[in-house]
Amino acid sequence: MKFTVSSTDLQRALAVAGAAVPTKSTLPILECVLFERESADGGDVLRIAATDLEVSIVQRLPVAFEQNGSEARQRIAVPAKRLLDTLRALPALPVTVSTDGEFNVELTTDQGRYKMVGFDGGDYPALPSLDGATVVETTADVVRRAIGKTAFAASTDALRPAMQGVLFQIGAGGATVVATDGHRLVRLGLDALTSDADLSVIVPEKALSLVSKAAGDGGCTIRAAQGHVGFDFGETQVVGRLIEEAYPNYEAVIPLENEKRLVVGREALLAAVRRVALYSSTMTHQIRLSLGSDALTVSAEDIERASEARERVLCDYGAEPMDIGFNSKYLTEVLQNVDSEDAVFEFSSPNRAGVVSPAEAADGERLLMLIMPVMLNTYA
Repeated sequence: MKFTVSSTDLQRALAVAGAAVPTKSTLPILECVLFERESADGGDVLRIAATDLEVSIVQRLPVAFEQNGSEARQRIAVPAKRLLDTLRALPALPVTVSTDGEFNVELTTDQGRYKMVGFDGGDYPALPSLDGATVVETTADVVRRAIGKTAFAASTDALRPAMQGVLFQIGAGGATVVATDGHRLVRLGLDALTSDADLSVIVPEKALSLVSKAAGDGGCTIRAAQGHVGFDFGETQVVGRLIEEAYPNYEAVIPLENEKRLVVGREALLAAVRRVALYSSTMTHQIRLSLGSDALTVSAEDIERASEARERVLCDYGAEPMDIGFNSKYLTEVLQNVDSEDAVFEFSSPNRAGVVSPAEAADGERLLMLIMPVMLNTYA
């Protein structure tokens, strides 16, 4: 295999595919990217693939192949880190990449020559097949939106594997995307994400993080089959192993009768929470919201460091006064994902979950976030 390509273009393509390369692996070949010559409608392209056996990324890059009498379809595994580091150290210029029968890889520029040893591409793990998949056609923007508004709430607890992913329930009438870690829950309704056939899958948060980075500005084809899901953005495809566990009954934990309603400026409350949280306990990150008719007080203290803080934020609240505690990190992440100028909180009691939503929902969206309270300390 021999081809010439811009060092910048190859570096960019490797950065995308290389996101799936594990930093350390018991299989040295997994620390490589697979180079393969592939026929396409507009001519041959370089297919760059990487996998950690859980998530795989394929990136296609147009290059100028040289015909050298060998078979058109060739495969070689190239050490990912060394290759990417070399390209990053080079200026923008043409690079000729050539391989031989001993799996040596050589990069040649008008400034120098760089040689490394690869592996037989035939030994590289086969990437998952999505034959016979359920297909959903959408856009990259919709997928990026679904991930951005939910994945932050996915669990990192390996003892709760189902909650380590994001639930996608897609049908003819739209989609519901859900994530929870037991402390907060996000449910996003999307009218723009539809499927003729009902589809319900749990996609690992790690895979979705790579999908979000790989998403471009065009269309996206989602395929789910044989325990895997693929997100195809044209030149880039991300395939992840599905979490095949039963997702918790999230509807059962969403309160239906929260009669206390608070409307507050999102940016004002977010800024106050961030400042006051600096004085909260480093162990619990607990803050207190004291709700009043025209203002709420955000307060925190750290007994061990003899520090405390409080701020007053204007609000609209028509119920009896109430104090409720939250983990400041969870509350901050929830407020960051409210897009409207005002955030609406709905409460029932200090020991029941609060429901947060934007005062004005985006077109075709229904966003609901639930955050569990924490037991308050006795400070005044």
